[in-house]
Amino acid sequence: MTVKILVDDKKLEVQKNRSVLQACLENDIYIPHLCFMEGMSHPPASCRLCFVEVEGMEKPVTACTLRVSDGMLIRTDTPAVRRLQRTGLRLLLSVHHIDCKNCPANKKCELQRLARFLKIGLKPKGLENYLKEVTVDDSHPYLTYYPNRCVLCGKCIHVCRTKHGQSLFSFAGRGFNTTINFYVEQNSSELPCGTCYACVDICPVAALTRSEDKINSSASLKAEALSDISPDNLASST
Repeated sequence: MTVKILVDDKKLEVQKNRSVLQACLENDIYIPHLCFMEGMSHPPASCRLCFVEVEGMEKPVTACTLRVSDGMLIRTDTPAVRRLQRTGLRLLLSVHHIDCKNCPANKKCELQRLARFLKIGLKPKGLENYLKEVTVDDSHPYLTYYPNRCVLCGKCIHVCRTKHGQSLFSFAGRGFNTTINFYVEQNSSELPCGTCYACVDICPVAALTRSEDKINSSASLKAEALSDISPDNLASST
């Protein structure tokens, strides 16, 4: 079943069960967002970027949590909407380590895209840059985490849960000290991470990367183990 909506004076006919964000993105109307992913039953709206104005509602609302309804009149680019989005992005940038030239996400970073779209600089004026004391967490056998790159979108948690039935990540801490925490088994060979890396691929800012040295070391150990059970070794032991 479809419904008819009006977005920025553009008439759309969309599926009834879609969110405003999905309906707009599917019709080439870009709304800034960071934390939304297809398949989320309850989008967190934690990035506080996907605001829109809807006729009949007193204040802007998050497009990822609002379902379309027939006759809905939506504005995506009002001054109030842009003010909220720019404020939200500036706050994210104020706790982000801006080092684009040395970041693997450079030129494909979602923060760069958002800054271009909203026409603001990557180093916001008037806000102190607040960074976490721990700059690198390499406690995971296959992944390296950079807390000061992380935008806490939660996509790694969602994609891990979707692929493996439960997430090996969680949020830890509170406020500005919130980070991503790993659930690490003592036996790393039991982790699916070494052949998955969906969390690395989905991260919009390269806050999660592959720990190449550990990966190469693990591969080397596996190769040695396999050589120990080669036919020649088995024959010599009999």
